[in-house]
Amino acid sequence: MSTLIHIGKKELTVAEAAIGSGRKLKTMLLFPPEWVPTAPYLALPSLTAVLREQGHVVVQRDVNIEMYDLFFSDSFLIWVKARMAMQFRALQEKERTGWLTEQEADQKACLAAKLDLDLFSLIERAESAKRIVRGEEFYDAEKLEGALNTFREVMQYISAAYYPASIVFYPMESNLGYRPGVSREVFACLDDDQVNVYRDVCRQLVLPAVSKEAPDVVGVSIGTQMQLLAGLTFCKMVKEAFPHIHVTVGGNVITRLQEELPNHERFFASVFDSAILYEGEHALLWLLEALNGERSLAAVPNLIYRDEAGVHVNKEIYTEKTTALPLPDFDGLPLDSYFSPVRILPYLATRGCYWGRCTFCDHGQGYFDQYRGMSAHEVVRQVKALKEKYQATHFLFADESYPPALLKKVCQLLVEQNVGIKWTTLIRFEESLQDPELWKLAAKSGCCTLYYGMESANERVLGLMDKHVKKSVIENNLKQAAAAGIWNHVMAFYGFPGETREEAEETRRFILDHQPSIHSVELFYFVAYRHTPMVRTPEKFGITIHKQEDYDLPLDYYYTLNEPVGLTCLDAMQLCEEFYQNDFEPWAVRVNAREHVFLYISKYGTNRLPQIYAKRKAGEAAASTGVAGLVTWPVARGEAEAGKEGEPTMTRVVSHAVS
Repeated sequence: MSTLIHIGKKELTVAEAAIGSGRKLKTMLLFPPEWVPTAPYLALPSLTAVLREQGHVVVQRDVNIEMYDLFFSDSFLIWVKARMAMQFRALQEKERTGWLTEQEADQKACLAAKLDLDLFSLIERAESAKRIVRGEEFYDAEKLEGALNTFREVMQYISAAYYPASIVFYPMESNLGYRPGVSREVFACLDDDQVNVYRDVCRQLVLPAVSKEAPDVVGVSIGTQMQLLAGLTFCKMVKEAFPHIHVTVGGNVITRLQEELPNHERFFASVFDSAILYEGEHALLWLLEALNGERSLAAVPNLIYRDEAGVHVNKEIYTEKTTALPLPDFDGLPLDSYFSPVRILPYLATRGCYWGRCTFCDHGQGYFDQYRGMSAHEVVRQVKALKEKYQATHFLFADESYPPALLKKVCQLLVEQNVGIKWTTLIRFEESLQDPELWKLAAKSGCCTLYYGMESANERVLGLMDKHVKKSVIENNLKQAAAAGIWNHVMAFYGFPGETREEAEETRRFILDHQPSIHSVELFYFVAYRHTPMVRTPEKFGITIHKQEDYDLPLDYYYTLNEPVGLTCLDAMQLCEEFYQNDFEPWAVRVNAREHVFLYISKYGTNRLPQIYAKRKAGEAAASTGVAGLVTWPVARGEAEAGKEGEPTMTRVVSHAVS
C-alpha cells in the first residue's frame, strides 16, 4: 500500500515527495459502471497511450465489465443472499417490537420472495449465461436470449438487497432513487450503504486494486450520466481510503457540468482533487507533470482544481491534434472478458461532428473545437495496426457521424488493401451517398450495420432542426444500404418545438412504410439538453426554459411552448408510448445490444435475421416496453422482467427525501 512520507511534522503526499526527483508518477485509470459490457470504451486506451508514450506507468481498469463478472458469480450472489437475510431478520425484529412503515413492509415482502428462490440454480444459470455470451453458443438466438434474461433475473435478485433501488442489466436504466441533477441528493447517495450498490463494488473491486497497485494518481472517466453516481462513489471512497493519492475526474459529463462544479467546492474537498474538461490526453499528462513539480497547476490546460484559496478554473483550453496522437493502447484491459464471443475494438478517426449544426444536439460539447479528423490512409494504417496487435477483426467506428468523403476513401482502401475487418458506425443521410456502387463497396469493405439520426421524416421539421435532408435522400440511402446487405438502424423523435401532430404522424408513417429497409428503430421524445443552440436561444424556437432551483447539476431542462402550436412535451411522450405499444412489434429484438446485432450480421453475412426478432406466442397480447427515458435500444420484454404471479416486483423510485 502507498504510504505517507514524513518530513519533520509535515506529511507529504507521494506526488509532493516526487517533486524534483524526476521520477514518473504511477496512474490508475478507472472506467465506472454503467455501460454496455460488450466491448471496451475508448476513453481509457486513449489516455493510456499518451501517458505510456511519455514513460508513465499506467494501470487501466474497466470496472464496468469487472462489476458484471462479479455480479454473475457465485461468491457475490451468496454474499447478496447473506445481506438480504440480515436485512430480513432486522425487519422481522422491528415488526415484533413495533410496526413497519409501508416501505419497510414492501421491502420485507420483496426480500421474502427473493430469499425463497433457489439461489444455486440461479448461480448455475448465471455462469452458463456468461459462457454463452462469450462462446459459439452466442450465435444461437434462443440461447442468447435465455442468457440475457438470466442476467436480468440476477439483477432483480441483487436489487432486492439494495431496496428500493432498481439495478438493471440493459438498457442502462438503473435507478438508485437519487436524482443525479441535484447536488444534495448526489452527496447523500455517495454515502448511502442501503441503495448505493457501487459502494460494495468499490469495496470488492476498486479499493483492493488501488491498495495492490499503489498508484500516485487515480483518474476516473465519466462519459455518461448513467456513470455519474458510480464514478463519484469510486472517487470519494478512494479519496477517503487513500488521502495521499491525487484523484482526478474527467469525461463528457464532467465537461457538461463545467459551469456548476466550481460552485460546489464540496466536490473538490471530499470527492476528488481536480477535474479535467474536454479532451484529456495531454491535460492529464500535464497534470502529472504539475504534481511532479515540473509545472504549476495553474499552467495545466482544461483543469479545475482546488487549493487553499479555493477552486480555480484554468482559462487555457487545449485541443488535441488528432494526427499526432498515438494508437489507442488497450494493453491491460480484459479483452476476452467482455460479453461477446469475439474481440470488438472501438476506434475514432474524427473528433466532433463534421455537420455540427443540428439545433437539438449537444454531442459536440465534449470538444472545445469542432470537427477534426485524420486522412483515410492514416485511418486504415491504424486500423490494420490494431487488428494485428490485438488479433481483432471487429471494429466500432465511434465517430459522432462518419463524414461522406472519408467514408468513400476508407471503404476503397479497406477493399484495395484487403484489410479483412467488419465494422459499424453512425452516419448522416447525405445526397452524396446515393450511388448504389458506393453501398456495395461499403458492404464489401466490411460494413455490417449503420446507425442513422433521421430525427423526423418531415422536411419542414428537418429544416427547423437545421439538418436539411430531403425525404427522397433518406429513402434512397436506406434502400441502397439494405440492398447491399447492411443493417439499417434508424433513430427519430417526436416533439421538436413547432412540430405538429400531423408532422409527427408523417414520421411514424414513414417508419412503418419503410420497414423492409429499416431493420431496427429507436423512437424518442424531444429533450432540451442544456448545451444545445435551442436552449442557448430558446426565443428563436418559441420555447421557454424552466430552470428549477433544486436542479443545480442540470444536463437538460423542462420547457414549455410559448404559443399553443404543435406538440407539447407531454404530447410527444404520449405519442412515443403509443408507438411502442401499437407499432413497435416488427422491430422488437431478442438480441438487445448494438454490438450483438453487429456480430450476428458479421457471422451470417446478411441483414435478413428473422431469428433475432421476438416472436409473439399464440394468444399473447403485444408487449409494451414503455418509455421510461432515452433508452439506447428498446427490447422485447423478457419473462425475467415480468414478475411472477403474486410476487412483489421491483418498482422504480423517483427520489429519496433529502433535506
